[in-house]
Amino acid sequence: MDGSSTYAPSAPAGAGTLGMELETPLIFEQGAPGRSGASLPPREGFPDVDPQALLGAAYREESAHLPEVSEPEAFRHYVRLSRQNFAIDLGMYPLGSCTMKYNPKVNEWAARLPGFGRIHPFAPDARIQGALELVWRLEQALAEICGMDRVSLHPAAGAHGELAGLMMIRAYHQAQGRSPRKVLIPDTAHGTNPASCALNGLEAVPFPVDEAGVVLPEQLAPLITDDIAAVMITNPNTVGLFESNIKEIADLVHAKGGLVYGDGANLNAIMGRGRPGDFGIDVMQLNLHKTFTTPHGGGGPGCGPVAYKQILDPFAPVPVVEKDESGQFRLDYAGRPDSVGRLRSFHMNFGMVVRAYTYIRELGAEGLTRASELAVLNANYLRARLADAWHVAYDRVCMHEVVLNDRKLRETGVTTMDIAKRLMDFGFHPPTVYFPLVVKNALLIEPTETETRQSLDLFVDAMNQIAKEAQEAPEIVKQAPHHTRLKRLDEARAARKPVLRWRPPTADAD
Repeated sequence: MDGSSTYAPSAPAGAGTLGMELETPLIFEQGAPGRSGASLPPREGFPDVDPQALLGAAYREESAHLPEVSEPEAFRHYVRLSRQNFAIDLGMYPLGSCTMKYNPKVNEWAARLPGFGRIHPFAPDARIQGALELVWRLEQALAEICGMDRVSLHPAAGAHGELAGLMMIRAYHQAQGRSPRKVLIPDTAHGTNPASCALNGLEAVPFPVDEAGVVLPEQLAPLITDDIAAVMITNPNTVGLFESNIKEIADLVHAKGGLVYGDGANLNAIMGRGRPGDFGIDVMQLNLHKTFTTPHGGGGPGCGPVAYKQILDPFAPVPVVEKDESGQFRLDYAGRPDSVGRLRSFHMNFGMVVRAYTYIRELGAEGLTRASELAVLNANYLRARLADAWHVAYDRVCMHEVVLNDRKLRETGVTTMDIAKRLMDFGFHPPTVYFPLVVKNALLIEPTETETRQSLDLFVDAMNQIAKEAQEAPEIVKQAPHHTRLKRLDEARAARKPVLRWRPPTADAD
């Protein structure tokens, strides 16, 4: 970087200028009537098949309105779209709280082994012993990492795991003849926690954290009454700090008959260095797509296992994988009358399970610990290097992420969103913005252990360049991005009046 206020970086390496510049029409707007890239057998080859009788009410009287394109057109279209996307395979993805780690390709190789990739979901237990053993072994590994007794791999996402954990807590209290509804949630918790409470008919009770960014037992104690069902604590929390009072807090909650839910979304900061179960946590979700390098899937695939202590085992989702005395594995549905039941169709996102197990076996105990150490080191490196040009919300040793804001730039008129947009010109995905809510105009940055010092230095250079531009030529930042295919969009209109479905021109005319 040349240090000038008019620095104009080129497109991100690997993004491809063609994909950045071409306006890509919808696939429905390409091709021509009658054009096809498929080769189907002639109807005459199946003389005894009556489609209408076979499909019944699902039979179409007219063709579906599908794109009519050739194979090259279809292939080129989706390749162009892929080149317009940002991905962890292209560069640093510093989204705080989301933990966008690199997904090792050995995971993909393992998940695609025919014995795993081609399993039918209705296959009998006797035919899938290897898959069931892998599930059982992953459960054991995750339970050991978390300091828990068992793990259910059913939940399809972190929020789904939260829901399952609170379902188990509610069932536990009901089995004790109690029905407490109050769940205490600090300001530094993940935003999905209150929603999970609401779906369980529980009352989310927020409370503020100390100025230092952590929960203090003496501030929490007056809220812990006989009607407490649980406290939900994200640890490390969303401002990147370790809740060092967690054991004392857990003791206070347990003394009143409540349970402690630990949001494990940030496990990547303490994996191998501390076990939540040893801190007094009774149940927690952990995100395979965050800590254990399975892909983020935009709503699926995903996997958010819930780990729990033995007192909650009777209420765990079914089926569970059990191992008998002969060493055979089975999916156990019976013998659990107090179970919260099934959480989803079939059993789990098995491909994510294979990837996570591969990652754990590849790194081993020492490697997992080292990954956490590097994640924390990288976050603190950014904190130290950015502290001169940027305001650090909690300027102390952090865990896996660091929170900045735009306080030093307020007189320039440059906002947090402007900073995020400008970073795109430098080839970086923006960090999380305006979250956590306890920090005004926050920039939440999580480098993970994926990034080398060299890539972190490039990010620091870009951030410091933006800070300089904001002081010397703020319009450059306010009008960013300059080098992306699309510039600033009307985000309010996109949220309020989204166009989610293509309709043929004739339908529009009607």
